[in-house]
Amino acid sequence: MSRYHSALLIPQPLFTVTEIFLASLLLGIVAGICAGLFGIGGGTLIVPVLVWILQIQQFNPEQIMLIAVATSLATAVFTSAASVRSHHKLGNIDWPRARHLAPSMLLGATGGAVLAEYISAELLRWFFVAYLLYTSVQMATPAQTKGSSHPAKQHLDYPIGLLIGVLSAILGIGGGTMTVPYLVGNGLIMKNAVATSSTCAIPIALSAATSYVMLGWQDTNLPFGSLGYLYLPAFAGIALSGVFTAPWGAKLAHRLPAQSLKRYFVLVLLALAIKMAW
Repeated sequence: MSRYHSALLIPQPLFTVTEIFLASLLLGIVAGICAGLFGIGGGTLIVPVLVWILQIQQFNPEQIMLIAVATSLATAVFTSAASVRSHHKLGNIDWPRARHLAPSMLLGATGGAVLAEYISAELLRWFFVAYLLYTSVQMATPAQTKGSSHPAKQHLDYPIGLLIGVLSAILGIGGGTMTVPYLVGNGLIMKNAVATSSTCAIPIALSAATSYVMLGWQDTNLPFGSLGYLYLPAFAGIALSGVFTAPWGAKLAHRLPAQSLKRYFVLVLLALAIKMAW
């Protein structure tokens, strides 16, 4: 068989690096709007879509989830910072509570990144499928908006913060789907819980993303454009567009029938879960 005919039998990548950057710009727009509109972290969309793109690019299957998770977390640093700025102006952040949670979350995120490198790609994928299903159920259930009348149990902040940090680093998220219900059940009203959760997402994302960069630093088999497990073309596209569109989503939330939209978004999450499981 000639070299020409052999090449025809080898599946070729669908996207160039430039096209990945442009696709990531679009992904950042959608993820940012959904984050502001539905109150969930962009990682819920970013990770599964990046996994799909990297699979098409024929990246190493053992590295795909790690690259998608690391890239998602790095973008969360910027989108969360933009969100915190807005929440701070509105006076919604409970800064003492955020400072109480941050150290254990930061430590947990570092440990979670190290742990993720030792988890098989298959198990890591199923972790995220389970998370998508959990988020779907949580969004389909009426949210509690009033803080608990019971006294806040701040001594739980350390173990809960550690757990949230570990799981967030493994899943590539800012932890809002876990932090918000915990804070609401522990005395904060919804708007303060969401604002404080956004603040806590920064140390989680920064710690985990830095850890993923360091863990992959010596790996010479990573694709061109990688900084450790952080894939720079996708990171640049998502971060650039996501920072600007998250506030748009928040504004849309006040104008559109959010409950009806949430039902449709639950179907999208379920479809993503099925796609990743398949």
